[in-house]
Amino acid sequence: MKKVYSIFIIIGGILLSASACVPLDTAPYDRDSDLSFWQNDPDAAISALNTCYVSLTDMYGLVYSDGMTDNAYVKGGQTKSIGNGTYGTSEGYVESLWAGHYSGIRDCNELLANINKVPSLDEGLKARYIAEARTLRAWHYYDLYTRFGGVPYITGLISIAESRTITRTPVEQVVSKIIAELEEVIESEVLPGSYSGEDRGRITQWTAMAILAKVYLFEGNFGKVRDITAQIMRDSGISLFPSYSGLFEIDNEFCSEIMLSSQYLPVFKEHNIMYNLIPPSMGGYTNIAPLKSLVDSYIMLNGKAIGEDGSGYDEENPWEGRDPRMAATIMYPGNSYPLRNGGTAVPLWDGSDAYNYSSDVTPTGYYIRKWWDNTYRLTLLSGLNPILIRYADILLMNAEAHVELGTMDSNVWNATIRPIRQRAGFTQAAALDFPSAGADLKETVRNERRCELAFEGSRRNDIIRWRIAEEVLNGWCHGLYTGEAVGTDGGFVRIELRQFDANKHYLWPIPQKERDLNKNLEQNPNW
Repeated sequence: MKKVYSIFIIIGGILLSASACVPLDTAPYDRDSDLSFWQNDPDAAISALNTCYVSLTDMYGLVYSDGMTDNAYVKGGQTKSIGNGTYGTSEGYVESLWAGHYSGIRDCNELLANINKVPSLDEGLKARYIAEARTLRAWHYYDLYTRFGGVPYITGLISIAESRTITRTPVEQVVSKIIAELEEVIESEVLPGSYSGEDRGRITQWTAMAILAKVYLFEGNFGKVRDITAQIMRDSGISLFPSYSGLFEIDNEFCSEIMLSSQYLPVFKEHNIMYNLIPPSMGGYTNIAPLKSLVDSYIMLNGKAIGEDGSGYDEENPWEGRDPRMAATIMYPGNSYPLRNGGTAVPLWDGSDAYNYSSDVTPTGYYIRKWWDNTYRLTLLSGLNPILIRYADILLMNAEAHVELGTMDSNVWNATIRPIRQRAGFTQAAALDFPSAGADLKETVRNERRCELAFEGSRRNDIIRWRIAEEVLNGWCHGLYTGEAVGTDGGFVRIELRQFDANKHYLWPIPQKERDLNKNLEQNPNW
């Protein structure tokens, strides 16, 4: 699929940037409304479909999503104000996310409205393209409703005048429409189970099912989650990639585990997210960094939490004996970045990368290691694909569903959590075997999800659907241990005083600029 993208990526990027400001107040693109494009160009359908893929969540949206949770802190811009609860109805990030999704929805609607005009298009390909576009549209609506609640649900082309009169579709209807759309796509069986060559990265039958499972997960319909994920586990042939850290290397971005990713391509389409993650000694300006809460969530190799009796945790040597995924995700003293030539790059912990050394360094005392791409070009440009859905998430959803249904047992554990931990590098029976009686299985599975999927965009939805955001996003968040009395709690540096109003913040505000254009868009409660 990357080769296909290279042809259309510049066009898609221009279209998105040109339309991102007022997504519901824009006439159809001249290209798409021109009959000559659809009727005279045999490649019109694939061109338009590729444009639909461009608006999938990008690397910045994926990583910075954790900045609005207890996983990370953001110095400035992006999701900082959402994380600390000070954002309002004109928050730029909220506006851009709304705009980006509706740009993507409009792209899908353009294709669906015009694809029948394309001459000599193979009927099988047409059916597949339609299914891909419908699934992508469902993904956009899923991300919108989980943030805003009810949103305008549009499946056709609308005029500027119409865009200024539409109302919000009640959230229950949005959810039912998403489910119906995905179920129709899945039942039609026109999407293949896998792709090869230039088509790698496209929506598959299993991707559509995974998105449907995510919708049901957010809605708390654990019976459906169990059944859908069980079918994927049983029939898809998808499997865990052998190396956890290897998942996030460009050489493996089409490996067996990846079910959906945004497509980047070196030189043609790149990001420089690493500038926001890595130490200044390596050319970075660290704008987002892990918090103590995330660091502490990684268990010991014996399966115990660091504060649990018998864990063996040593405050003087906190990095020893920990979940191997911590080293693959977080940069701390003793850890390093692998280089392409086989060497390593070690942050200057006692020098220019040290906490408080300058405004460029980590604000928390830790750096992010995940998404490090050692194939980067100058100015830290990378073509590494952000992963939106992978097979480990399917296993974790299945495990959570069984816990919530009261059916988690050793068989389910051995099919879900055990292989995830084995792949991570756990070897001790105490960590791999089904927990003994009395263990808090719900907390165990939730924590497993947090550690496995850190900085992959899942934590925000998790704390929202679990209704624990007011517990984890109120009060001081913390960074490294300094032992100092001033500006710390128990010696851990105070990073930011956060607030989360449960009567308000479980839904984002409808952007005020959208309401200025359309008075029929009602605002969410207490905004």
